[in-house]
Amino acid sequence: MPRRILPHPARTRKTPERDAPMPAAVRLAVRAVIVTDGRLLLVNAWPGAQSDLWCAPGGGVERGTSLHENLMREVTEETGLTIAVGAPCLVNEFHDPTRGFHQVDLYFRATITSGTLSPDWRDPMGVVNRWRLAARAEMAGLRVKPDSLAEVAFGADGPLYDPLELIVR
Repeated sequence: MPRRILPHPARTRKTPERDAPMPAAVRLAVRAVIVTDGRLLLVNAWPGAQSDLWCAPGGGVERGTSLHENLMREVTEETGLTIAVGAPCLVNEFHDPTRGFHQVDLYFRATITSGTLSPDWRDPMGVVNRWRLAARAEMAGLRVKPDSLAEVAFGADGPLYDPLELIVR
């Protein structure tokens, strides 16, 4: 007789760090590594510019839509740019054990196919409050996540894995 695997009744797991409930699903997001004229496109996604933390543009994956389609949508929303999505270049994961949050980001190389960055651009979703282009030398003076972003953008040839790290604010 075939064995039937039943889902866990509570649909939660306990984390060893804090014994906090962990949602059954890990959040999946996509991000674009866009280097133009030797500078990496970064966004700040904190309401009211509350943080100085910078990251690559992108966001959560919607079910029923490909990773590339999700990434193109997110970059357009956050910057007004249209992109062509290239090869994957980084897998990064982070978590907040106190809230039971765990996210995996898939990074893809991308190129701008149309549009220009404008200081007047406003993210219609209200997530990104500003953007900047940063050369590799400038990245050392910025608070950027993940830590490996400069290496991925300006140095690494193949895909990298940036292991689980605590979320920062």
